[in-house]
Amino acid sequence: MTAFTLPRNAFKAGLAEGRSQIGLWSAIPDAFVTEALAGAGFDWILLDTEHSPGDVLTVLPQLQALAPYDVSPVVRPAVNDPVLIKRFLDIGAQTLLIPYVQSADEARAAVAAMRYPPRGIRGVSALTRATRFGRVPDYARDAERELCLLVQVETREALDRLEEIAAVEGVDGVFIGPADLAASLGHVGEAGHPDVVVAVVDAIGRIRGAGKPAGILTPDKTFAKRCIALGTNFTAVGVDIGLLARQTEALAREFAP
Repeated sequence: MTAFTLPRNAFKAGLAEGRSQIGLWSAIPDAFVTEALAGAGFDWILLDTEHSPGDVLTVLPQLQALAPYDVSPVVRPAVNDPVLIKRFLDIGAQTLLIPYVQSADEARAAVAAMRYPPRGIRGVSALTRATRFGRVPDYARDAERELCLLVQVETREALDRLEEIAAVEGVDGVFIGPADLAASLGHVGEAGHPDVVVAVVDAIGRIRGAGKPAGILTPDKTFAKRCIALGTNFTAVGVDIGLLARQTEALAREFAP
């Protein structure tokens, strides 16, 4: 039997090195689209299953489509659920972004779901895609080294507990969700509201002050550059379905009678 080495997680390595990594959000659950995005030049692509029709069976071919390219996949499960986390890890995802983490206890639950016993609760299978179907020697022993856990804070309550969440051992980065944060702050649909901007800027500083990498998604190019200057390490600057919708609208307007 041919043995394979455990794949290196370039995204996690970039966080450890403190590099700024620029990403694209993918809400279109289609491998053909994902492959078209793969060569665009981003450092990472987020495969979303929280606010898209995507699931484990659509993410699998997306991961396969990304594999030949120099871009890191990040997967967002629909919820902080150990079964979903286990399934995404088993199909080969190495970096997960867990939405709606409200407390240190919820962050610790996500950490436990990422790890095998006795350090966690992840179920063990020797014949998953992650193990190259049993061809990565000592996968169960070594997998944790290349797994990366990002937690998403997106409410007033989560911001109140930000330092506690960031301090959880096993959390590799903290992501700010501006849209839900805006709603929580009373400005639903207004991610660019001054109160939301102040909260985001403050959160970036607090995450960095806690010694953890900070991340964000914003299609506002000016604000994205400001966030990068403030120290975000993983910054998503667009959403595939938004780019498709807005650019096709612009093209249609240009040729409208």
